[in-house]
Amino acid sequence: MTTLPLPAVELVQLPLAAIDALAAGDLDTANRHSPVPLTPHFSSDRRAVWKIRSLQLATAPDDAGWITGAIVDSASGQAVGCAGFHGPPDAGGMVELGYSVDPVLRRRGYARAALELMLARAASEPAVSTVRATISPDNAASLNLVLQYGFVETGTQWDDDDGLEIVYELDLQLG
Repeated sequence: MTTLPLPAVELVQLPLAAIDALAAGDLDTANRHSPVPLTPHFSSDRRAVWKIRSLQLATAPDDAGWITGAIVDSASGQAVGCAGFHGPPDAGGMVELGYSVDPVLRRRGYARAALELMLARAASEPAVSTVRATISPDNAASLNLVLQYGFVETGTQWDDDDGLEIVYELDLQLG
């Protein structure tokens, strides 16, 4: 089996005006404020995420550096999806991550590349000891991905937007 090299990506923080516009489902306004062009995936498929992040930044603006941003293909400058943490580390040193790649751009290594950037960021932060990912049981691609990085199943939870999720955690202190 031949493994293709990962695409070079960066995680680009979106300004509050773009996040607010995405929360409202207004892709045109979001693109006027975004440092990179955003696809319809950002406003249609991920609208619930942007609503949460918009409310979060209204009460905790310092979370901006931790929350969901755009996954940008470094070669093309194209936004291919979104990824980031749900917020800064909690009191126990845990951060939860999330990612989503535009369906038309999946199976090209973007999720893996974004996951590697987020894990590197978490490992570089002294306040972070655990990284969490919550994944729908029917999302085989994401389940397979996190298992390859040493995440272990720690339980399940119900998410009002996403339904049943399996909770996976990676203990950074073990590595």
